[in-house]
Amino acid sequence: MFTTLIDVESLQANLADAAWVVIDCRFSLADTEAGRAAYLAAHIPGAIYAHLDKDLSHSPVTDNGRHPLPPPEVLAARFSQMGIGPDSQVVAYDDANGMIASRLWWMLRYMGHTAVAVLDGGWQAWQAAGFAAQAGENHRETAVFQGQPRREWLVQLAEAPTVPLLVDSRDGARYRGELETIDPVAGHIPGAVNFYYQMNWSADGRYLPPASLRAQFAALLGDTPPSQATFYCGSGVSACVNLLALAHAGLGNGRLYVGSWSEWCRDPSRPIA
Repeated sequence: MFTTLIDVESLQANLADAAWVVIDCRFSLADTEAGRAAYLAAHIPGAIYAHLDKDLSHSPVTDNGRHPLPPPEVLAARFSQMGIGPDSQVVAYDDANGMIASRLWWMLRYMGHTAVAVLDGGWQAWQAAGFAAQAGENHRETAVFQGQPRREWLVQLAEAPTVPLLVDSRDGARYRGELETIDPVAGHIPGAVNFYYQMNWSADGRYLPPASLRAQFAALLGDTPPSQATFYCGSGVSACVNLLALAHAGLGNGRLYVGSWSEWCRDPSRPIA
């Protein structure tokens, strides 16, 4: 079972296994249909496509950020449509070092499905290895997804200011409020510390070894248990990279404030640092 990262060679070796579900999560905030277009042009053979806005988000229920989390019953239905059953090994990939794929990874684990991994190096690593690609669209037979939400992993707006450790996963300039490229207000939630999600991989886009990740997180967490660390970003997407890296480091599961900065900054009465 692969539960955090998987390399392209291991995926290639198991690609013909009907129990494996490969999901292409490529997506661009600048052009929300670019990822699907790229998928239709070329993707890992057998892969289906998941759209960040349409498949991995929902109208607001638990949060009111830019990419609200679908409620459990919607998640179960969508995962069933993707052909994910209790015995499925899911592999998610994108072309952004797992920034989007990690959101699907977290959502499946939140719903109790642990056999899910992100492709290390993503689409670029698959291409660099010279493995086959496929054009067009794939569909899988509907399965019966089984799982219940681990609600202790989810932090909502009212809880965010009171958690033991709040980690802002955006780049330093956005955290410090020096610039804001997406949301209407710059800054961060008071009390939050900064750990940019891209610190988890090296120049080639592959994730750092578990020992290196452990050292980084040890410095970040201090005396706070990993299970009490809450990560956020702009809209509950890239923060999942930090949660993936935390798990790959062998430190267990942190928590996610899905609404993130895009929800927090909507109300001018909320404090901003």
